[in-house]
Amino acid sequence: MEVLVERQSALDVHKAQVTACVRLPQEGGGRRELIEQFPTTVPGLLVLADWLASYGVKHVVMEATGDYWKPVWHLLEEDFELMLVNARHVKQVPGRKTDVSDAAWLCRLAEAGLLTASFVPPKPIRDLRLLTRY
Repeated sequence: MEVLVERQSALDVHKAQVTACVRLPQEGGGRRELIEQFPTTVPGLLVLADWLASYGVKHVVMEATGDYWKPVWHLLEEDFELMLVNARHVKQVPGRKTDVSDAAWLCRLAEAGLLTASFVPPKPIRDLRLLTRY
């Protein structure tokens, strides 16, 4: 696959942890893949943000898994260009069984521009929804 985004990250988000994959250019050509796991606590997500920034990542893609993506989105949206994708569209590929392989596959698809973003309302609309629901 042709690489359209030089420094790409993907997150596989779950209730207790986030598996993050970063793909970067490597000296002499090729791509280098780094994978780390972070807790979904606020301190853990701040460490995730610092880790992504330390590699010069600007583009972050994550799967929409229940409501688990929302705290991650809220903490990262000011510093990164985020893309939320429908997990059903990505998971139809056989053989992906672990969080690590999910994050790596999502990252490869994102860097090649093969993902379609789900709609996430702008922050003022999300804030209004929080106030008016229920």
